Amino acid sequence: MQLRRAEAEVSERPANDGYRGRVQRLSKREGCSARFQYVPSMANQTWRVGDVKITKLVEVEFTFPSENAGKIVPDADPTSVLAIPWIGPFATPEGKLRGSVHFLLVQTRSARIIVDTGIGNDKTRDLPLFSMRTTPVLDVLQDAGWSRESVDHVICTHLHLDHVGWNTIRRDDKWVPTFPNAVYHFGGRDYEYFDASTSPARRAMFADSITPVVIANLASFYVPGTVAVPELTADPTPGHTPGQNSLIVQSRGERIVIGGDVMHHPCQVAHPEWSSDLDDDAKAAEVTRRAFLDKLADTETLLIGTHFAGPTAGRIMREGNAYRFEPDAGVEA
Repeated sequence: MQLRRAEAEVSERPANDGYRGRVQRLSKREGCSARFQYVPSMANQTWRVGDVKITKLVEVEFTFPSENAGKIVPDADPTSVLAIPWIGPFATPEGKLRGSVHFLLVQTRSARIIVDTGIGNDKTRDLPLFSMRTTPVLDVLQDAGWSRESVDHVICTHLHLDHVGWNTIRRDDKWVPTFPNAVYHFGGRDYEYFDASTSPARRAMFADSITPVVIANLASFYVPGTVAVPELTADPTPGHTPGQNSLIVQSRGERIVIGGDVMHHPCQVAHPEWSSDLDDDAKAAEVTRRAFLDKLADTETLLIGTHFAGPTAGRIMREGNAYRFEPDAGVEA
């Protein structure tokens, strides 16, 4: 299941009529804007690592650069993008990049964990794609068997607005934690950094998506190497933000890495020198990205891209002086 912006810059896929009917009923119940709809895609991709199951739940897919989403990877001009031999699943025929904002639902033997909580509803943001959304994400989560009350942990790889939005929901004119029984894990370095920011946009994000969790005494602050649950470890990947962490998921000798925003798009696997205009420190982000790719290259460890649309997970393989991304379709949910 997938929540998709139905606009010109987003490619459409065939929809199942029965499923569309179910979604239309959800949308009416939630007051969902006519600009949004659900269509089936690869959003239910699931991967297993030992005893752990990881499932992608998509909030929105989009293409960029665009007026709604911004440039994101400014050096990725269409000619250079289309010159990447394996880029097909991740770009349009015109060379625009496909992107995604999604949750990762991590089910271990003892806990339910959500990694990064997307954009959220009813929040005023600068970019149109992110602002004042009205989408039935929680219904989709419920349909997947994950009630709000059943979530044990929420882990944010970093504290940008498209990773913390569903931390909270609007109730009785105030923001309250979406997952009332969960411990929310925020990187301590990022928390200090964003708490000190004077940017109006970042202050607004902090006020509606972070502070209510702290006030509710649900926040925990992790440092690199912290194990939130036995199978997950925070691995520092600074640059995009000072305190960003990727997450290493390990079980029964197998590993998956959830990248966070080390990369926004697979084109950066082929071109590690392409940084994002959303990186707080572009040079540090490039250094981190190169080290990150070098560590994963030619191993059995899967990388799950936090903004990779379509086939979201894959392996990193060396190719000349750079790398290529070999997608992994996952397993049946």
